[in-house]
Amino acid sequence: MSKAKSKRPPTSGTKRRRTKTIRNFHAHVYYDAATRQPAEKLCVAAGKKFGVKVGRMHDGPVGPHPRGSCQLTVANDQFSDVIAWLMLHRGALTVFAHAQTGDTIKDHTDHVLWLGSSEKLKLSALL
Repeated sequence: MSKAKSKRPPTSGTKRRRTKTIRNFHAHVYYDAATRQPAEKLCVAAGKKFGVKVGRMHDGPVGPHPRGSCQLTVANDQFSDVIAWLMLHRGALTVFAHAQTGDTIKDHTDHVLWLGSSEKLKLSALL
Protein backbone atom coordinates (compact mmCIF):
# COMPACT_ATOMS: atom_id res chain seq x y z
CA MET A 1 0.00 0.00 0.00
CA SER A 2 1.47 3.38 -0.99
CA LYS A 3 1.68 6.21 1.45
CA ALA A 4 -0.11 9.38 0.39
CA LYS A 5 1.71 12.66 0.96
CA SER A 6 0.12 15.05 3.40
CA LYS A 7 -1.14 18.33 1.94
CA ARG A 8 -1.03 20.19 5.24
CA PRO A 9 0.41 23.71 5.27
CA PRO A 10 3.97 24.08 6.55
CA THR A 11 4.37 24.13 10.30
CA SER A 12 5.64 27.17 12.12
CA GLY A 13 9.07 25.54 12.34
CA THR A 14 9.45 25.43 8.54
CA LYS A 15 11.61 28.14 7.02
CA ARG A 16 9.75 30.13 4.42
CA ARG A 17 11.46 31.99 1.63
CA ARG A 18 10.66 35.66 1.88
CA THR A 19 9.38 37.10 -1.39
CA LYS A 20 10.83 40.46 -2.35
CA THR A 21 8.64 43.07 -3.87
CA ILE A 22 9.56 45.64 -6.45
CA ARG A 23 8.92 49.17 -5.17
CA ASN A 24 9.63 50.81 -8.53
CA PHE A 25 12.21 50.80 -11.31
CA HIS A 26 15.08 53.03 -12.35
CA ALA A 27 15.94 53.52 -16.00
CA HIS A 28 19.34 55.16 -16.52
CA VAL A 29 19.88 56.77 -19.91
CA TYR A 30 23.64 56.69 -20.56
CA TYR A 31 25.42 59.36 -22.59
CA ASP A 32 28.71 61.09 -23.24
CA ALA A 33 29.52 64.62 -24.45
CA ALA A 34 28.45 63.84 -28.03
CA THR A 35 25.10 62.29 -27.02
CA ARG A 36 24.15 64.53 -24.07
CA GLN A 37 21.58 66.54 -26.02
CA PRO A 38 19.63 63.54 -27.38
CA ALA A 39 19.77 61.90 -23.92
CA GLU A 40 18.36 65.00 -22.25
CA LYS A 41 15.68 65.29 -24.94
CA LEU A 42 14.71 61.64 -24.42
CA CYS A 43 14.51 62.02 -20.62
CA VAL A 44 12.45 65.22 -20.79
CA ALA A 45 10.09 63.61 -23.31
CA ALA A 46 9.63 60.54 -21.07
CA GLY A 47 8.88 62.84 -18.14
CA LYS A 48 6.23 64.72 -20.11
CA LYS A 49 4.65 61.66 -21.70
CA PHE A 50 4.53 59.42 -18.62
CA GLY A 51 4.92 61.77 -15.66
CA VAL A 52 7.97 59.81 -14.48
CA LYS A 53 10.44 61.55 -12.20
CA VAL A 54 13.43 62.77 -14.20
CA GLY A 55 16.68 63.08 -12.28
CA ARG A 56 19.68 65.32 -12.91
CA MET A 57 21.96 64.97 -15.89
CA HIS A 58 25.24 63.60 -14.50
CA ASP A 59 27.97 64.36 -17.03
CA GLY A 60 30.36 61.82 -15.55
CA PRO A 61 30.28 58.50 -13.71
CA VAL A 62 28.15 58.45 -10.54
CA GLY A 63 27.88 55.48 -8.19
CA PRO A 64 28.05 52.24 -10.17
CA HIS A 65 27.36 53.92 -13.52
CA PRO A 66 30.38 53.95 -15.86
CA ARG A 67 29.58 57.23 -17.63
CA GLY A 68 27.14 60.11 -17.76
CA SER A 69 23.51 59.27 -17.11
CA CYS A 70 20.08 60.57 -16.27
CA GLN A 71 17.80 58.51 -14.03
CA LEU A 72 14.09 58.01 -14.65
CA THR A 73 12.05 56.65 -11.74
CA VAL A 74 9.26 54.47 -13.12
CA ALA A 75 6.24 53.15 -11.20
CA ASN A 76 5.48 49.43 -11.44
CA ASP A 77 2.26 49.96 -13.38
CA GLN A 78 4.09 52.09 -15.97
CA PHE A 79 7.14 49.92 -16.50
CA SER A 80 6.04 48.03 -19.61
CA ASP A 81 4.78 51.19 -21.34
CA VAL A 82 7.86 53.26 -20.48
CA ILE A 83 10.33 50.51 -21.47
CA ALA A 84 8.50 49.87 -24.76
CA TRP A 85 8.57 53.62 -25.51
CA LEU A 86 12.28 53.85 -24.62
CA MET A 87 12.98 50.88 -26.93
CA LEU A 88 11.44 52.72 -29.84
CA HIS A 89 12.78 56.20 -29.06
CA ARG A 90 16.26 55.70 -27.56
CA GLY A 91 18.06 55.83 -30.92
CA ALA A 92 21.69 54.83 -30.33
CA LEU A 93 21.55 55.56 -26.58
CA THR A 94 22.06 52.79 -24.03
CA VAL A 95 19.43 52.44 -21.30
CA PHE A 96 20.05 50.41 -18.15
CA ALA A 97 16.87 49.56 -16.24
CA HIS A 98 16.67 47.80 -12.89
CA ALA A 99 14.22 46.93 -10.15
CA GLN A 100 14.23 48.61 -6.75
CA THR A 101 13.71 45.77 -4.23
CA GLY A 102 16.04 46.98 -1.49
CA ASP A 103 18.77 44.49 -2.42
CA THR A 104 21.10 46.97 -4.11
CA ILE A 105 23.58 44.43 -5.48
CA LYS A 106 20.95 42.11 -6.96
CA ASP A 107 19.02 45.11 -8.27
CA HIS A 108 22.09 46.09 -10.30
CA THR A 109 23.15 42.57 -11.36
CA ASP A 110 20.21 40.15 -11.47
CA HIS A 111 17.10 42.35 -11.69
CA VAL A 112 18.22 44.25 -14.80
CA LEU A 113 17.38 44.98 -18.40
CA TRP A 114 19.66 46.57 -21.00
CA LEU A 115 18.44 48.43 -24.08
CA GLY A 116 21.48 48.61 -26.33
CA SER A 117 24.89 47.29 -25.39
CA SER A 118 25.44 46.35 -21.77
CA GLU A 119 28.23 48.11 -19.91
CA LYS A 120 30.38 47.11 -16.97
CA LEU A 121 29.09 48.63 -13.73
CA LYS A 122 31.33 49.60 -10.82
CA LEU A 123 29.62 47.38 -8.25
CA SER A 124 32.14 48.27 -5.53
CA ALA A 125 30.41 51.66 -5.35
CA LEU A 126 27.33 49.87 -3.97
CA LEU A 127 29.10 48.21 -1.03
